[in-house]
Amino acid sequence: MSTQESQEEGQPGLGRGTLLLMSVATGLSVAGNYFAQPLLDVIGRDLHLGSATTALVVTVAQVGYGLGLLFLVPLGDLLERRRLAVILCAATAVFLTITAGAPNGALLLTGTALTGLASVAAQVVVPYAASLAAPAERGRTVGTVMTGLLLGILLARTAAGLLADLGGWRTVYWVNAGLMLLMALLLRLPALHTGAGLRYPALIRSTLALFVQEPVLRWRAALGALSFAAFSVLWTAMAFLMSGPAYGWSESAIGLLGLVGAAGSLSASVAGRLADRGLAHRVTGLGGFLLLGSWALLAAGGAGGPWALAALLAGVIVLDAAVQAVHISNQNLVYAVRPEARNRLNSAYMTSYFVGGAVGSALTSAVWGAAGWGGVCVVGAAVSAAVAAVWTAERLRHRGNTQPGAQSAAPEAASSTDRIASR
Repeated sequence: MSTQESQEEGQPGLGRGTLLLMSVATGLSVAGNYFAQPLLDVIGRDLHLGSATTALVVTVAQVGYGLGLLFLVPLGDLLERRRLAVILCAATAVFLTITAGAPNGALLLTGTALTGLASVAAQVVVPYAASLAAPAERGRTVGTVMTGLLLGILLARTAAGLLADLGGWRTVYWVNAGLMLLMALLLRLPALHTGAGLRYPALIRSTLALFVQEPVLRWRAALGALSFAAFSVLWTAMAFLMSGPAYGWSESAIGLLGLVGAAGSLSASVAGRLADRGLAHRVTGLGGFLLLGSWALLAAGGAGGPWALAALLAGVIVLDAAVQAVHISNQNLVYAVRPEARNRLNSAYMTSYFVGGAVGSALTSAVWGAAGWGGVCVVGAAVSAAVAAVWTAERLRHRGNTQPGAQSAAPEAASSTDRIASR
């Protein structure tokens, strides 16, 4: 019997120490893509780069991560997963050193792009943890590992600012490289090889085909893309608001806002536990409506002053908690579709998730100049309303398919994925 099969039948899977290690590894892996955001000005000055070239640092990190999601994460269904995770962690460490030692813009961009590519180790570890966990604990396990990932995203900016003050902008990259090498050495996890029985080109084609074959994936990919778009709308505009006339904060103070967002990320574990109790759909709906409501608080925060700041911070916490509720419930349902294809499912879902975030950032950049914080909040609320609308449409569709006497004319109506979605 394979490791995969034994875990699906509920054999003991992950201990607390192993789960914590996997959470830390995911957070450190993804953090390298966000260090540059509060440091762009100092990096540009140090390497004598123009503003356009410096801005490319963020873009190439996103492009590298997107390519990794599409072309590397599916390998988890082809190769032994522990080895793949270790190789990607070690590669991330190597590429971080290229960025840390870059003497010019060309090597800086090269190291950043390659780091983004390899940092999808995080997205190999998440379905790995789901496969190792006992079925009754899968939601909690995914929620715990995803808490580590979101903390990595949110705290990367804070760590970058603090370490840059201590030793310059390169320090954070050297430190993260050392930590990623340590993760590669410590990830002594159980071997897991599901073996998709496909060659690599067919594996990639099958990943894309999952969108056609699995309605649960389509619905959940849409919900994930929209919720992460709302997340990106907030965090893309936050630095503009806080450094502007309403607040006038310094860059290091703005970086500390990641600590506030981290409080919302702690909801991931709660969402996972609720999903384990069969409440994944309700968690998604609650998250969608909380996401919409958070923009009322965030809009009030644009005025400046103590009360506005309190409303803003509350809105940040509610929004981050809501995004995590939607995301964890999504993953819980998507991973249940085809256990043998979890990495391909994760690749398809997370690629959609990432595209949603990129679109949210692009919309914010365009709206900020024309309409300021008020316009940004309108965009964020509209995207969040779309999350609630898609969730409502999904539930109505499911109820229509389960009415007595309903026809199952479409093959997907009677598929195993719909039965999973009804839990």
